[in-house]
Amino acid sequence: MSRIPITVLSGYLGSGKTTVLNHLLHNRAGRKLAIIVNDMSEVNIDAALIEQAGFSRTEESFVTLSNGCICCTLRDDLLLEVRRLVSQGDLDGIVIESSGISEPIPVAQTFTYVDEDSQIDLTETTKINAMVTVIDGYRFLKDFESGESLFERQQAVGESDVREVVDLLVDQVEFADIILLNKIDRLTDEEKQEVITYVKALNPLAKIIETTYGQVDPVEILDVDLFDFEQAASRAGWIRELNAEEHVPETEEYGIRSFVYNRNVPFHPERLLQLIESWPEEVVRAKGFLFLATRPEVALLFNQAGYASNMEYAGRFETQVDRRTELVLIGIGFDQLRLEAQFDACLVQKEETDWSQLSDPLPGREQYDEVF
Repeated sequence: MSRIPITVLSGYLGSGKTTVLNHLLHNRAGRKLAIIVNDMSEVNIDAALIEQAGFSRTEESFVTLSNGCICCTLRDDLLLEVRRLVSQGDLDGIVIESSGISEPIPVAQTFTYVDEDSQIDLTETTKINAMVTVIDGYRFLKDFESGESLFERQQAVGESDVREVVDLLVDQVEFADIILLNKIDRLTDEEKQEVITYVKALNPLAKIIETTYGQVDPVEILDVDLFDFEQAASRAGWIRELNAEEHVPETEEYGIRSFVYNRNVPFHPERLLQLIESWPEEVVRAKGFLFLATRPEVALLFNQAGYASNMEYAGRFETQVDRRTELVLIGIGFDQLRLEAQFDACLVQKEETDWSQLSDPLPGREQYDEVF
């Protein structure tokens, strides 16, 4: 039995996912599809809109998962519903519209391994056809550079959800096979090119399809068989740059530049914080591991996109030889030598020999002192 292909639609709130789904339903050309819609609201407006497309609950399968997120609290429900749909047989495909605040990787993982708790194995009966991310071309850069959190926008899953809006946008773009650049009718050619440049910087290998009102040929997203989990997990621009010889020539035409800042001299935490607080605007994305003078035993994972950045422990350096900074910097039209000089100025100097006495205003110092 051939495995049923699953197409996952991701995208931030207001990007146009439901409009895309409506278009697919109106133009499915005889395909028998099952639809799973994940809406966080109590009143499921998305589901109501889709049903207006003439989608029959009796002839085909329509499932709504509400009041939770399928990447976390509703994952078990997703497993059960997909297994039930598959058992009914005679499906040409399943389309999942995830909520606007869902991260795509946990959704994809649902179909790539046996669930330990339920022992449900969907790998034998289903396969992901493509991870499709819809972005609002008009709002994308505004949201990317907003510096706002999901909590501030009252869109967080709960009080513990500390994600920035830009974190979610980056997750959804970096893991996509296909990106639907929607609402291009509201953009000038110059604005459209700027959005494409940012998207290419984040994910140089994704196929970009320009759309207005979510109108995309169903063949371009339903019949593509593009997804491979390992490739998708390494598609992000920063990962490809960190893995040497992964440069993508086609990004050069967009003015995108990238390099790995690699040093075995540690950062002075106070000077590094000053750099982070006045972050170079031409750097769109940065991610990698930092070697900090006041915490030399541990590697710190640094993550930056737009105006948002964060730092967390990534584990111990195995040996003193391993102690080094490896930071991928991706930007648009930057001067690499100038950037390297800016970062070099934040390293400890030869005369600063007693690293333990250096000022360390970076977050997490208290936890480090408790352990070391």
